Amino acid sequence: RKYAKGEAGGGAMAGVLGRVARTSVPRLTGLGEGLGARPGPAQIEGARHASLQTVKQRMRSVANIMKITKAMKMVAAARMRGAQTRVEKSRGMREAVFRMVGDSPAAEGVEKVVTVPVSSDRGLCGGINSAVNKYVKTLNELNEGESSSMVVVGEKSRSGLQNTLGTQFSHSFVDGTKSAGGFSLASTICEDILQQEHDAVRVVYNRFKSAISFEPTLATSLAPATLETSGFSQESDKYEVEGPDRSELLTDLSEFSLAVTFHNGFLENSCSEQASRVQAMENSSKNASEMLEKLTLMYNRTRQAAITTELIEIISGAAALEG
Repeated sequence: RKYAKGEAGGGAMAGVLGRVARTSVPRLTGLGEGLGARPGPAQIEGARHASLQTVKQRMRSVANIMKITKAMKMVAAARMRGAQTRVEKSRGMREAVFRMVGDSPAAEGVEKVVTVPVSSDRGLCGGINSAVNKYVKTLNELNEGESSSMVVVGEKSRSGLQNTLGTQFSHSFVDGTKSAGGFSLASTICEDILQQEHDAVRVVYNRFKSAISFEPTLATSLAPATLETSGFSQESDKYEVEGPDRSELLTDLSEFSLAVTFHNGFLENSCSEQASRVQAMENSSKNASEMLEKLTLMYNRTRQAAITTELIEIISGAAALEG
């Protein structure tokens, strides 16, 4: 009985092992075919077709991007011409104010300073916004002893300076650079600046020099009390002024100087933005054209290789049939 039970148990075990083997062998065989066997002609043709389709889609995408960058370049060039005209007109008023009150970017001896970085609201215009942000950070490090606040103009300076100098923000203005800023817009922003107690206002912007050259610039407007102690007070004593008293004259002159300085800086930065965007879109179009040429060459080579392989297979098959 023990032998019979053992035989019966062994038969049951053998049956289980047999079922495991029957279910396992096809999986191992399929794995071996997937690893070691050569793909058939249909699989090769499908892979070539997929590769050609992928390259063709990339070519189409790059061509569409190149159309967009060329269109953006043309729009930026048209806007730059109008902005350049406005900049040239604003420089005449700024130079007249500078001849009257002087230009003192350092503004030594002041305690309370309001810094106004001017940037753009849109990107895709090169590194002009990062240049302004770096300039403001360096200026803040050099004047650590001053009590400074910040009025930010433009989305790019607001987002770029938020992490490091966000505690100094008092006001921020965005979406103003998307349109041609007039003197009324500059006056509105300057009214908010004048609400803060200050000895000087520093405006940081990109000065437009040419279509390929612009540099970060610092322009300073002094408060009435600072004008009284500056060299302007001695020069103004040489002239006889009729109308308001001296304190009111200095207040009006300081406010007008701030509005003119900010208005000119705003227009200079807008013109620099469009000029930088023209360069950026031109470089992007050039890179897209080079990439499209490489993809076209890759596509043609892949297609020619597929045709050559098909011809070789046809000739080999015909030779095999003849043999």
